[in-house]
Amino acid sequence: MQASPSGPDPIRLSVFESSPSQRGEVGILFFHGVGRRGRDFAPLFSSFAHDRSLWAVDARGHGNSDRAKGSYLVKDHAQDALCVLERITQSGKNPVVLFGHSMGALQAMVAASLRPDFVRGVVLEDPPGPGFLANLETTPYWHLFVAMRQFAGCPLSTTEVAHQLAEVQLPGATGTSPIRLGDVRDMASLRLSASCLKQVDPAVYDPLLTNTWLAGIDLDTMLKAIRCPVLLMAGEESKGGMLPRMEAERIASTLAECLWIRFPNTGHLIHWTATEACLASAHSFLESLDR
Repeated sequence: MQASPSGPDPIRLSVFESSPSQRGEVGILFFHGVGRRGRDFAPLFSSFAHDRSLWAVDARGHGNSDRAKGSYLVKDHAQDALCVLERITQSGKNPVVLFGHSMGALQAMVAASLRPDFVRGVVLEDPPGPGFLANLETTPYWHLFVAMRQFAGCPLSTTEVAHQLAEVQLPGATGTSPIRLGDVRDMASLRLSASCLKQVDPAVYDPLLTNTWLAGIDLDTMLKAIRCPVLLMAGEESKGGMLPRMEAERIASTLAECLWIRFPNTGHLIHWTATEACLASAHSFLESLDR
């Protein structure tokens, strides 16, 4: 499936689509994190697809979607989400659940606030908090994103990129030596990252690294406009989670209806590193929407 958002510079979006479900349960539209692609949610697909229609978007500048001439703010991604939602919901006749991870969670929030009639519920997996993003340079993620920008669109083989990613140095705790990325992520995970990065426009990292990603978005106004139930999944900060407790509490208290779950001993990639727990929470939430 393909979608083409309108505008002065329309782009083509690549959208993975499962076989349409005949069960009539609410479908799910997935939005991935920066530097990944729609198929990043593969660990969840088989568990959901037996009774739900599924769609997963390659964000602009990622995967098989078009590059976007540097227009990579979260609000740009959200407009793409609305284009896809318009099509798959038949202009709101069949609302769906949005499931977003990281950047995709921010994208899902904005889309749900702009067109609540398209959305039955929202699952937010470890969205980076505004405070976290404002202080990104003080976190190991700054060094990781700088390295990922370097390898984005790289012509080297997936194997070579994975090995070079493994050697990326991340700052350790105060007074300790730097840590190799390969010491905290296994090579299978790094190969996946490498294969995704080879299909990424390096410019997608620019607004993230310049703290302009959320330009044009008022967080409280956006959150108050979301009318549907929301499941907020947060990783553990000490393990790499991007949503500090105070920011999670702010989001949960501002939303009209929010269930907030923290995943202990789990970092940012909850659907990969705590798949069963992620599925259990998501299934419970989804079943509550279907009734």
